[in-house]
Amino acid sequence: MGGGEGGEGATAAWTPGSVAPPGRASSTREFLRGMGLPGRDPGELPASTKRFPDGASHRLEIPSVEGPGPFRAVLEAAAEHGVRVDRISQGSGMMLLTDAEIAEMVSLGREHAVEVCLFVGPRGGWDVGVQATARSGAAAAGVLRGTEQLVFAVEDVRHGCELGVRSILVADVGQLWVLDRMKRAGEVPEDLIIKASISMPTANPASARVLEDLGVSTINLPLDLSLAQVAAIRQAVDVPLDLYVEGADDFGGVVRYYEIPQIVRVAAPVHLKFTVRNAPGLYPSGEHLADLAVRTARERVRRAAIGLALLARYQTAATPITNPDPPALADRAGDGDTQADRRS
Repeated sequence: MGGGEGGEGATAAWTPGSVAPPGRASSTREFLRGMGLPGRDPGELPASTKRFPDGASHRLEIPSVEGPGPFRAVLEAAAEHGVRVDRISQGSGMMLLTDAEIAEMVSLGREHAVEVCLFVGPRGGWDVGVQATARSGAAAAGVLRGTEQLVFAVEDVRHGCELGVRSILVADVGQLWVLDRMKRAGEVPEDLIIKASISMPTANPASARVLEDLGVSTINLPLDLSLAQVAAIRQAVDVPLDLYVEGADDFGGVVRYYEIPQIVRVAAPVHLKFTVRNAPGLYPSGEHLADLAVRTARERVRRAAIGLALLARYQTAATPITNPDPPALADRAGDGDTQADRRS
């Protein structure tokens, strides 16, 4: 699969209800050229040859899965739509989950071979400071304010690890540095996956390289980067990238379904993320939003099924995309190991 055009020759005849032949996009481009229009936007982007350790070019992440109930809803919807969910992530923070809820999510993840990525709880946007709530201060929403909040954020990670968590979401660059040193010192598990949050915008290759050098295992890119910008970041780092295909309204609400083949082609290995526009916010979540959290979780999986079907529709022989059987979760902890030589 991927973002190529397939063969540039004639395509099989299409009839209503049939599956689109791989070269249909090429046929449309040729028709446009025949009318004196360009058949594509100028500039050919480089295809990424990098892959996940299991050989996969892409994986599926369902974000904003705020507890065991929404997690079970994701698993049920995935079975209904015939899609495999590789990772779920949560945004309200571990500190707003009970120990029993964390343990249940970890157990569900192990049972179904789904990575469970939980956000660090403390953050600037929920503190007493006002900058994060100001129009020009949104970038401060994910930072940790002062040593005490840094300590509590690290404690959040320690406590989660004690309950079996092996994947966390971090939005503060200082905490990334501390956690990397703690991993080296054996203070937190060596196999802990550290995901850089979209709240810490990584919009250029140099910023991505800095995060990789700090020990990040996977980087969530801003949702509005162009394909060329994504491709440039991919050239600079080896760790997986995470990119929203459909984004929440409070992050700009992009809808990029027809770009999925190209996203996979230039960004592999990449986690494709699906949330839903026109939906109320969930953070911080809880029982007061339980029904909404479950319904939106199910819809995210439905949106993912639509996106993956589109990816399959435009599969080409030139850029095959294969996702083999899911690896054991323990095997996934090494997704970011390719950075080790650069940091040694």
